[in-house]
Amino acid sequence: MQQMIEQELIGHQNVLKQTIELLSPTIYQVADIVCNQLQGGHKVLLCGNGGSAADAQHIAAEITGRYKSERKGLPAIALTTDTSALTAIANDYGYERVFARQVEALAQKGDLLIGISTSGHSENVCQALSVAKEAGCHTIGFSGKDGGKMNQLCDINLVIPSHDTPRIQEMHMLIGHIIAQAVDDAYDLAK
Repeated sequence: MQQMIEQELIGHQNVLKQTIELLSPTIYQVADIVCNQLQGGHKVLLCGNGGSAADAQHIAAEITGRYKSERKGLPAIALTTDTSALTAIANDYGYERVFARQVEALAQKGDLLIGISTSGHSENVCQALSVAKEAGCHTIGFSGKDGGKMNQLCDINLVIPSHDTPRIQEMHMLIGHIIAQAVDDAYDLAK
């Protein structure tokens, strides 16, 4: 068990090191976009499946509530939380439309959709990104592996340099926290 624990920690450390080396400037761009959209009166929509659904909810909560510092609440919606909408849309249109239909209903030009998929191929996330682009929204992906279909659907796709789903998810949440800190800082400076 000790060896397994050390291997997991070393695996995390290796992916973190690669993420820092490859994605730091892109993370800065993404944080800047999120802050600019919020300061421009737009909202952030987020979606994903499984652990990525939890990440979408977590990031939305950091924006609507707060991360570390007191500031006003800001508009962020995880499209993963309304069970009535999810089940009705899945029943009537198919599970691949559960996020796209909500984007169609909630997104306005200039809003931002963050789609989270470790493979970059989740059909319901890809359809949501496509609908968001058609509506004039900015699109950001959090993915891994080779970025998948999301490479063509996102203004920026943060592709974590790993094929290991847990390591990808760990980096997604770290980036989510970095973005939340950037939002806190932007609103502290705006006071």
